[in-house]
Amino acid sequence: MEINNNCLEQLLEEAAQSPRLRQSQDMRTAPTDGSQRMLNALMPGTQVPIHRHPLTSETVICLSGKLDEVIFEETIDTEGNSQLRETTRIRLCPNEGNYGCQVPQGAWHKVEVYEPSIIFEAKDGPYAPAAPEDIRNL
Repeated sequence: MEINNNCLEQLLEEAAQSPRLRQSQDMRTAPTDGSQRMLNALMPGTQVPIHRHPLTSETVICLSGKLDEVIFEETIDTEGNSQLRETTRIRLCPNEGNYGCQVPQGAWHKVEVYEPSIIFEAKDGPYAPAAPEDIRNL
């Protein structure tokens, strides 16, 4: 598979037509591949919930567009309730010279998309859907 303008344009078209306003392209070579690699096309207005990956960090490289990777810290209030507080906002925009970031293992995070964007994501280990306890809504 080549990652070129045609590939990226097609992925953005599919994302624009998707009810979720995003579309991914699996980059693994086989279902048994022991890593997670994908292209993810994201349109403004897509809602990516705050989530975490308890067993791996995540590498995010922005190939086109503009978005923020937002990282949160979990705190416990005096009643023992868990709350999330934004601690870091990283602008990813190759036209501005900001190409990517590393999300630490277990960090709560989300993206906010400002322009049609494509990111390359890589994580350790085989794909597994996020568990309910690893997804939050503010």
